[in-house]
Amino acid sequence: MTRYFRTLGCLPTTLIMPPRKATGTSSEPTRRSSRIVSQPNQDPKVAPKAAASKKRTAAAAEDEDAAPEDGSSAPKKVKGGKAIVKEDAAEEEEKEDESSKLASIDIGDVLPSVTLKNEKDEDVDIAGLAAENGVVFFLVPKADTPGCTNQACGFRDIYPDFSSLNYDVYCLSADSPAAQTKWQTKKELPYPLISDPKRVLITALGAGEGGKTKRSHFIFEKGGKLLEKKIPVKPADRSDILLESPNTLN
Repeated sequence: MTRYFRTLGCLPTTLIMPPRKATGTSSEPTRRSSRIVSQPNQDPKVAPKAAASKKRTAAAAEDEDAAPEDGSSAPKKVKGGKAIVKEDAAEEEEKEDESSKLASIDIGDVLPSVTLKNEKDEDVDIAGLAAENGVVFFLVPKADTPGCTNQACGFRDIYPDFSSLNYDVYCLSADSPAAQTKWQTKKELPYPLISDPKRVLITALGAGEGGKTKRSHFIFEKGGKLLEKKIPVKPADRSDILLESPNTLN
């Protein structure tokens, strides 16, 4: 039959197609990149989890060590390992406030031993103010306001009368020394001003309430005993009424 096809000048494709190569596996081993082979065979996600687990375990151990023996919860922590102790801070603040409080000063009581600042930002021993002369305190709610300026100028105008009777005049307020100095210069006030920002003395005198200062007058004799007080007073009240009091300056 081959001779027949040759005679025709053609051969079937099945006879002239080359045989297919075997599909079997190659005997040569598959080559791997040296870069891949050199890397350790591990899952990169596994290591961080293990490290995080160790951190949590260490943190738990620290919390257990820090926990009080009485079974109460340990204090919370912030960056740097510092404990937040809000209750302790509040207690300390309350203790400071308690220690700074003075007993109420009534008629017959003496000036307390407490140190405040004057308008020059200098320390002033309140008890020592009455060592040589009597003392007149007038209290104002806020420096350099219309009502308080009216009150302060009233004492300014009769200041020589108090001095002639051996009484020193002081303006007491919760304003800062700087604010008092500005006011003193502006209105030419001849007497010192005492700054009581926490209203320690103001409250003891009975003129501090709700974070405010009540307008008032107080007269202490030489030695510091309280002779008379007026709470409240109006800005226009005559300050020379104090000079006419039978229990005070005569």
